[in-house]
Amino acid sequence: MLTCFIRYEIEPFGAQAFAEYARAWGQAIPRCGADLIGYFGPAEGSATTAYGVYDIDSLAAYETYRARLRDDPVGRANYDFAARERFIRREDRIFLRRVSAPHAPLVRP
Repeated sequence: MLTCFIRYEIEPFGAQAFAEYARAWGQAIPRCGADLIGYFGPAEGSATTAYGVYDIDSLAAYETYRARLRDDPVGRANYDFAARERFIRREDRIFLRRVSAPHAPLVRP
């Protein structure tokens, strides 16, 4: 299992458009084969940094997923929305493998 972290640099006043973009991915990503953990937009601190995070079985599964996403009507519309509105300045992906599992249960004092 791999976790994909997408780091976005968004326009300073693009948080609302990014939230709309994120909600659309919330529909398309699971339908196309990845386990969406979530999209995270600015709250405190930087107004221009946002993240998307999802799990995928392998890099081969990622390639299949990306092809499905390009053909998905919501996915295609979302790519077009981002291109038209230009609220994303930069997007970087990194794939990481969870190495801390199993986790101990949370103990509250």
